[in-house]
Amino acid sequence: MPRVRVNDIEMACAVSGSGFPLVLITGVGYGRWFWHKIVPALAEHFQVVTFDNRGAGESSKPPGPYTTALMAADTAGLLDALGIRRAHVLGHSLGGFIAQELVLARPYLVEKLILASTTYGGPNVIPITPEALEVLTKRDGDPVELVRRGIQVACAPGFAERHPDVVQELIQYRLTNPVPPEQYQAQVMAGATHNAESRIGQITCPVLVLFGEHDRVVPPGNAELLARKLPNARVKILPNVGHVFPIEDPPATVEAILEFLKDTQ
Repeated sequence: MPRVRVNDIEMACAVSGSGFPLVLITGVGYGRWFWHKIVPALAEHFQVVTFDNRGAGESSKPPGPYTTALMAADTAGLLDALGIRRAHVLGHSLGGFIAQELVLARPYLVEKLILASTTYGGPNVIPITPEALEVLTKRDGDPVELVRRGIQVACAPGFAERHPDVVQELIQYRLTNPVPPEQYQAQVMAGATHNAESRIGQITCPVLVLFGEHDRVVPPGNAELLARKLPNARVKILPNVGHVFPIEDPPATVEAILEFLKDTQ
């Protein structure tokens, strides 16, 4: 797994498959592991680039503050280091904020954009639900129970009961790949201070706004709010999933991504 020097940090990344590049950007607290259930299928069609944001996974964990613009500069630097001049980009949650800043700063880098489970930020969006906010900000207590609470909020109702194997996989990942509290908070605050509402309309590339039907972290009503600000956007709501749909329903996620990226219209 390569480690690339970018913006005075080391970024851990992985490249799978061949073809036109597809870059996947994760949300708060996750490394590139977040995508492991969909990368194999996507790598049959694209050169898939995954990486750990600053503060998470095996990338450097400098002290904050972080901003989404800074993290977008990290992403752009990584693509430069890999020799990638143009790519499709998918950003999930905080990764969606980072993707917005990336295309606003360097629009020539992005062919098509997927904004998943995210908003344009600021005061005029549908806010995170109280139960999700509590999980995001209250980080004390038993680590296993903390992860379980997070799964209950991040996934569709009943998912944990139907898929105990995935729950165990998530618990194992979280316990063996902890994000230090200071860096976790720096990522959270980067998302909390993001506001691209007045600039989002400058994104003219084709955009897919992709949400889960039962998202309680970023309520799906935000999908239409976001799409209305974008001159070339479409919305797709995946049924029976919540915020972390790449983990909840990998086949449906891959199908939605491929349908959009392969569409030549």
